[in-house]
Amino acid sequence: MRVIKEFSKAETRISVFSWNNKYIVKYEQGALEQTFKVSEMDILEESDLDHFFEGNFFDLVLERFKEMGETLRNEIENF
Repeated sequence: MRVIKEFSKAETRISVFSWNNKYIVKYEQGALEQTFKVSEMDILEESDLDHFFEGNFFDLVLERFKEMGETLRNEIENF
């Protein structure tokens, strides 16, 4: 597995890997994680991956983290 880039944005750790003819885009916030796999054939240049770190897609990733956090908190409170 090759690391393409790693950085933080909006309290989210973002890592991009290349593995098995796919780009793996991983977002992390604390104990929560989201991972997306994209075929290398669908990306013309590595710079095209930047679209996953901005705009509507990234906004939806952040919203999903909120939902995941609420779900986890609710479940833990029900122990």
